[in-house]
Amino acid sequence: MKKIINSKKILLATAMAAVVGLGSIGAEQAILPGHQVNAAPASVSDKDVPTPLKALRSFYKPALKGQFPGAVSGLTVGKSTRQDVIQKLGKPSQPRKTTSSFDVYGAHMGNPGYAISYNKSNKIQEMRYYGTNVERHTNIGGITMRLVKQNWYAPNSVSNFKNGKKTQTKLTYNRGEYKIEFIFNSSTDLDHINLLKR
Repeated sequence: MKKIINSKKILLATAMAAVVGLGSIGAEQAILPGHQVNAAPASVSDKDVPTPLKALRSFYKPALKGQFPGAVSGLTVGKSTRQDVIQKLGKPSQPRKTTSSFDVYGAHMGNPGYAISYNKSNKIQEMRYYGTNVERHTNIGGITMRLVKQNWYAPNSVSNFKNGKKTQTKLTYNRGEYKIEFIFNSSTDLDHINLLKR
């Protein structure tokens, strides 16, 4: 009987110590009138911070497999079907109007925008990456022609073409069976990136 009472006393003492300990933590963080407690800033390592260079590099290896990184990873030009795309991304925000036009997935809530066209077999013919609207400068909005050429070296071809009233420049890089095209409105304004079979 004595052992049970002693065990209960020890248990009660331990519980009281825990309550007192927690109370002191709360008191330490209490806000006194005229004082403000600031939380320590969250630690973010450099590898977690998005940059245009990281965005550019993220396209290099997937392009060899006919793929883009991110939300569409695993979808392959010439292999994946429209049904595969819909299963992965859902229905397009702007469905194609003709069989040769693009299904458009608009950028929203920090997610990038895409446009995808299909061949007669309903397999992906071309994927376009438009980047994000939010903090675009950390994504393709910060990729310049100079940055592309410094990191991917000389393109396989360069061409200029009219798109409405704009003259755009296309830098094309061959990546195995595929080619990736950087479409610039100016040397510092990347409009979008295309991926298609060579």
